[in-house]
Amino acid sequence: MADIGMPRSLRILWDMEEQPVKRPVQSLTRERIVATAIEIADTDGIAALSMAKLAERLGSATMSLYRHVANKEELLIFMSDAAPGTPPAIDPGGDWRAGLEVWALALREVYLRHPWILVINPGRPPLDPGQLAWADAGLAALSRTGLDGSRRLAAIMAVLNYVRGEAQISAGLAGSAWADEETQQRYGDLMRLLVTRDRFPHLAAASEEGAFAMEEEADGAAFSFGLARMLDGIGHIIDKS
Repeated sequence: MADIGMPRSLRILWDMEEQPVKRPVQSLTRERIVATAIEIADTDGIAALSMAKLAERLGSATMSLYRHVANKEELLIFMSDAAPGTPPAIDPGGDWRAGLEVWALALREVYLRHPWILVINPGRPPLDPGQLAWADAGLAALSRTGLDGSRRLAAIMAVLNYVRGEAQISAGLAGSAWADEETQQRYGDLMRLLVTRDRFPHLAAASEEGAFAMEEEADGAAFSFGLARMLDGIGHIIDKS
């Protein structure tokens, strides 16, 4: 195969790089290093992840990690490949809308469970097999809709970007003072006090109808509403194709 400048991390993920001889389960392996790094990022945040902290958690010397991962940048690639896990099984012959909804909800759960993915991979086109498996699953839902390849890809990217954006906001709120119910209530009270109909008539109307209550149920309902409208739009294009 011609050299196309593929990084070592991707050559490893695509089984194009010779791997070290397998060691016993308790020994240091790339899989164990990556799993532990994901645990740290999930519990303490991606900013807390360092090679020194990772080595300490694994009970090894920091330099020992470099036998399996070249550097932290490579580690992050391995993490973004492994963390999403297996995508949902989508029946290409089933209802496209139901399939894409299942896919979007599962993707949202990945982002909420591992919000650091949104930080280390801000919209970069994926090349690792883990993320490409998710793209393939999304495309499966649209495979019999009559849309051509470019429109199928554009449709799932539109849904993916919506899910990413919503998850980023939700993850940010969950990790801040806004997660506190009293703070949310205070914000709603302030909006009703400051946003008046004479100055911001449309915001005021929305506020009076509870748009800024910021309750957990309302958050889930807002996501479902937005996703449904995205799917309505895709359905309109499918009907015209």
